[in-house]
Amino acid sequence: MSLIRPFLPFITRAHRWVYLATRGWIGGWLPRMRFLLLGHIGRRSGTPYLTPILYVRDGNRLILAGSNAGQDRPPSWWFNLLAQPDATVQTGRSRFAVKARAAREDEAERLWALLQDSYRWFDSYRITADREIPIIVLEPI
Repeated sequence: MSLIRPFLPFITRAHRWVYLATRGWIGGWLPRMRFLLLGHIGRRSGTPYLTPILYVRDGNRLILAGSNAGQDRPPSWWFNLLAQPDATVQTGRSRFAVKARAAREDEAERLWALLQDSYRWFDSYRITADREIPIIVLEPI
């Protein structure tokens, strides 16, 4: 089990609060890490959620890994995006609409390499997760 996993709910709430309270001035980045706030709708509840997630840019697209800190199941936000791919994103002070999709097979390895270049520990998630980690492409709409 990932050492960070037990603390993720607290970290997520605190991170989201700081990101929103500072209107994106704080929370969008840490040294060598970039975070976005993903606005998505609960697939069962219809509840809106805002989730801070690490990302990399690929042109005008944003790339995410559904790693769930190496757990055996994808994160809930990915299931929500599968049910409703229209979402919103905040990167720093910028907010915009996106459409989410799984990376195609022909682009997945190149996008994984982009993620791995920025977040070296992602390969350990691939090893510990008993599943294929989805790579998510967010395209502005």
